Amino acid sequence: MPITLADNAHESAWRKEVQTFINENKGVFANAAEESEMGLFGRMGAIKEWRERVAKKGWIAPSWPAKYGGADMSVVDQFVMNEAMAEAGVPSNVGGFGVMMIGPTIIEHGTDDQKVEHLGSILRGESIWCQGYSEPGAGSDLASLQTRAVRDGDDYVVNGQKIWTTGAQFADMMYMLVRTDPDAPKHRGITYLLVDMKSPGVTVRPLTTLAGTQTFNEVFFEDVRVPVRNRIGDENRGWYVGTTTLDFERSSIGSAIGVRKQLEGLMRQAKKGGDEVSFHRASVRHEFVDRWVECEVARMLSYRVVSMQVANKIPNYEASMCKLFSSELGQRIASLSMHMYGTHGNVRNRSSMGYMQAVSATIAGGTSEIQKGIIATRGLGLPRG
Repeated sequence: MPITLADNAHESAWRKEVQTFINENKGVFANAAEESEMGLFGRMGAIKEWRERVAKKGWIAPSWPAKYGGADMSVVDQFVMNEAMAEAGVPSNVGGFGVMMIGPTIIEHGTDDQKVEHLGSILRGESIWCQGYSEPGAGSDLASLQTRAVRDGDDYVVNGQKIWTTGAQFADMMYMLVRTDPDAPKHRGITYLLVDMKSPGVTVRPLTTLAGTQTFNEVFFEDVRVPVRNRIGDENRGWYVGTTTLDFERSSIGSAIGVRKQLEGLMRQAKKGGDEVSFHRASVRHEFVDRWVECEVARMLSYRVVSMQVANKIPNYEASMCKLFSSELGQRIASLSMHMYGTHGNVRNRSSMGYMQAVSATIAGGTSEIQKGIIATRGLGLPRG
């Protein structure tokens, strides 16, 4: 049976509905995209307005069950919506970690009380979440984490440190992994907690990147009391809940289209020319061709993931392939920008800023080395090193 990438009648009509909504709200989403690029988190302004308009359509958490405030959308319908929004340059994930990561985890593993307490506020944008996984000595080898939580009556008392915590300075809540049994094997003895970021003893310290932004933070916990009712799942079984959270990865269609649109922007600049553009060099023109082909590869990898989801399969190493390829492609496009401008690229402008910002792409969300290990062992069946 031949394979087609074209929309069927339902998908085509749905794509047009999404595109019509985008066209009717161009001014709002353009301002929201600008605020998003500045690192704002939607408490006010255009991002908040865009979020409210998306929420009215029921598209904040489209794949969530309707009884929890979602739209009961199919995998394909959500994919089409994300693809259409990415093509238009629209900030589609206005729900952040709350919708993308912790919300589905609470739906899967949380108690009824936890669902009532958190899911509604996530959808309404009343709570911003951050992820407390990485530590100074436990990043790629996350199971080596050492932040401790000791049971004291109806509370856990948490001490330790997390790092590379995206948006922690804006967050109301953190979902985090802590060690509750230091004598257990490292993948055991870990517990999954929900922590109020305004709790006494929580200190957030922003980290400044090469590009001068403060996206990441280090977070310190000193005798922070967390109610036992804020535990997701069983004590000492948090590793398995945590991997569920990591399984809620999207197809990366937004990343695949994002890098292509980044390349298209460079192409427009190259066509305009100017003394500072080195597009006349054959090596630069060849780079454009290679990057364009790679953008199509990234899109096909995303299609592979969503096709697995449609078939009720769980993407594993396939998702790692998407993340690895798209993040490294983003860095190659950033390098192309520098090559295109030659020595002018060293000036602190959009090109050099993009180059510095791309450095973190292959580290955040699991380093390239970790992704390659997953692909090698789970995809190719190679022995662990």
